Amino acid sequence: MDRRQFLIAGASLAATLPFAGAARAQSVTARVGYIPIVGTAPFFVASGEGWLKQGGLDVALTVFESGPNMIQALASGTIDVYVAGVAPLAVARSRGVDIRVVASTAIGENVVVSAPSLTKFFTAGTSAAAAFKAFRAANGKPARLATQPAGSVPNTTLQYWLWEVAKVDKADVEIVPMGIDATQQAILAGAVDGGSVREPALTIIQSRNPQIKLIAGGEEVFPGQPGTVVAVSGAFATKNPEAVQTLVNGLVKAAALIKANPAKAAPHVGAALGKGIVDPELIQKALVSPASQFEIDPRKIIEPARAMQAYQVKLGSLEKELPFDGLFETRYYERAVRAGG
Repeated sequence: MDRRQFLIAGASLAATLPFAGAARAQSVTARVGYIPIVGTAPFFVASGEGWLKQGGLDVALTVFESGPNMIQALASGTIDVYVAGVAPLAVARSRGVDIRVVASTAIGENVVVSAPSLTKFFTAGTSAAAAFKAFRAANGKPARLATQPAGSVPNTTLQYWLWEVAKVDKADVEIVPMGIDATQQAILAGAVDGGSVREPALTIIQSRNPQIKLIAGGEEVFPGQPGTVVAVSGAFATKNPEAVQTLVNGLVKAAALIKANPAKAAPHVGAALGKGIVDPELIQKALVSPASQFEIDPRKIIEPARAMQAYQVKLGSLEKELPFDGLFETRYYERAVRAGG
């Protein structure tokens, strides 16, 4: 029997079996799409520690620039697992894409920073609204803030902070959508005046230029801010329930390891996100950053995700609020916790 036949046979057998915590009853490959941020760290730690492979789950990785960009791959069936922001998934489901959130990985990830051109206006006692107004008065143009595309978590949370929390005049800010890497480079190069970033970008850009200032933390940007999740296609979950359980078990163990021993976790994350070119110490620092809060329990983000969706409707990036029925499957997490991860 060749490898392909073996995988098919293994997957077929698994479909007939009930959940089985640690028992290795299958060997399947999951095609995983992810965005390169520290919020995905539990996934890469679980993979790097060998916990997924030990449970019979192999992964084939594809990197994307944002969650919305990944939706097409989900719709076409070219990925099985989505590791990115939660915001685009209800939209995908409303369009007939059977996708199920089985775990959160991080919350409160998106923060807002100012480049040196804007930092000088954020003086002690100056409100954000006043700082942006002063910038426009001094420069004759609005401050340009980079973030990911409309409909993404970074874009939604940035706008929430600007218009709802800080009460910034819309004439004082121009939002510039771009990819994750482009945002980091644009802030460093001074091509924009600030933006919405996540780790490891926050640690990297501040280490390279201390004049880049954190002006709004994750909880301030959007209360209870939901962020990166792990979601699986309905077809994959139905065919490979044990593989999904292995994945969630690994995430629970990985979050515990990151908290207890970030130095041990950092190389796995650095290999995935830094491609060997980011200083391991920077990755370790990013793992314990205020912008890195690892949370696997998907139940904790359901209501904040609803609130985010409601705000997307207000922004016009979403036509109407969409039902969450079937979007979150919490049983895998609940089972992982009962089994001890």
